[in-house]
Amino acid sequence: MKPTLLILAAGLGSRYGGVKQMDTIGPSGESIIDYSIYDAIRAGFGKVVFVLNPTIEKDFKEIYEPRLKGKIDTEFVLQEINNIPKGITFNPKRVKPWGTGHAVMMAKDVINEPFAVINADDFYGREAYQVLAGFLKNRLNHQTNYAMVGYLLKNTLSDFGSVSRGICSSDDNDFLTDVVERTSIEKKDGKVFYLEGEKKVEIDENSIVSMNFWGFTPMFFEQLEKDFKKFIIENANQLKAEFFIPLVANNLIKSNQADIKVLKSNAKWFGVTYQEDKPITIKRVKELIKQGVYPENLWK
Repeated sequence: MKPTLLILAAGLGSRYGGVKQMDTIGPSGESIIDYSIYDAIRAGFGKVVFVLNPTIEKDFKEIYEPRLKGKIDTEFVLQEINNIPKGITFNPKRVKPWGTGHAVMMAKDVINEPFAVINADDFYGREAYQVLAGFLKNRLNHQTNYAMVGYLLKNTLSDFGSVSRGICSSDDNDFLTDVVERTSIEKKDGKVFYLEGEKKVEIDENSIVSMNFWGFTPMFFEQLEKDFKKFIIENANQLKAEFFIPLVANNLIKSNQADIKVLKSNAKWFGVTYQEDKPITIKRVKELIKQGVYPENLWK
């Protein structure tokens, strides 16, 4: 059974200042999403599922339904803020989605096979899809043996502002032992720092980080829902609290309910966290086309 690619495209890009999921970075009108799907098809993925914010659903479908028709099976699901367990009310002023873990939950009814999870605005590299596809093809639906593609922190920073990353620890067999979401990570004067409260804490630039490139089986949906119920009861009145995938991953590891293999990558991440990242991303894509990694027109 071919694995599925789940693309988290519901973020509204507050730091970017626009809908970056659909922003053009390729010479023939391609977005980062196009390159992700192209790499996934080459690696053996059989379906792509998009998690969308309702406000961009119409525009998004108008672009990607005709573009992908006949190339890969597609499904679209919505991450709606009111899609929470019955009987729970949340702060009416809340507009921010509930986070990446909640986004993955939205795909439960359309994914019945092992699947990968990616961010819409991150360029992960061809090799990463091949490695994760190889892992997923050997998984059965009921198993709780998962994986994530890890990147070196120094290869995932933006020159134009801070980023959030899941900082990972692993054992001698490359199984994840801990992942902690760190925010406001940036490089200054040759050193990398994250913010803890008001305090800057230095961190090794060679730390392995999660870029939200995960491999799961359908069992993960049940585990997500269980943890989300606890989360939403505690955070329903919060305006910005988010239910992150690393939070669930940590809980599963600590309670021995799953193991997560760290598949390491030396690739240099690129993406569009900030508008200033865009010209660099366009330049890197041109270089990859010149090297023959991608054609000039992906879908021709």
